[in-house]
Amino acid sequence: MPTINQKSRKVDSQHTNLGYQLFTPIDYEVKSEQRWPLILFLHGLHRRGEDLSMLDGYGVIPIAEVSEHFPFLVVTPQCPEESRWTEQHDALLPLLDHIITNYRVDPESIYLTGFSMGGNGTWDLAAYYPERFAAIAPVSGWYQPELAAKLKDIPIWTFHGSDDDIIPIACMDEMVAALQEVNGDIRSTTFPALKHNIINETYSNPAFYEWLLQYKRK
Repeated sequence: MPTINQKSRKVDSQHTNLGYQLFTPIDYEVKSEQRWPLILFLHGLHRRGEDLSMLDGYGVIPIAEVSEHFPFLVVTPQCPEESRWTEQHDALLPLLDHIITNYRVDPESIYLTGFSMGGNGTWDLAAYYPERFAAIAPVSGWYQPELAAKLKDIPIWTFHGSDDDIIPIACMDEMVAALQEVNGDIRSTTFPALKHNIINETYSNPAFYEWLLQYKRK
């Protein structure tokens, strides 16, 4: 089984520090010359804090753990208790650079995804730094349709439950319509009769990872 490396060492940034968990593929050490694609996963509101064990069994990493040959590194940072991902750009980008510097990451194959508050953070980080990511996937998130033009050049696949009672599906529909208006590269999936938590339905689908791997950073 692949190993999860829990990194309690903090990454210095201008405003804050982030702890994180890092997954490395089972054959990362064996294939010593290979550079690997990287997924940056942003968690939801209730996983904030300073206890990295709150991230155990959550998000993309548990899917990676049970996959025989999961071909990505996965980094899952933890947002401080009183903050949100939209306030953490100055911590997330240094963390990303730290992983790229210290692990064999393919810099053209860096992908961003997140759930709920992390879905909002995914939209936001990509809107301000679209050049950093090959593709993004907001899940059960929301954003500002008036900023769609900032995202029009990045491939996006967004997901939502039709019966989401936390973040209404209209939030996704508005972003999809806004991106279509500016000729963005946007696709969407609605899970019928599902509410807010669609983490497993999204990240357990092999087609999702095949879709990511189509793209290199422009």
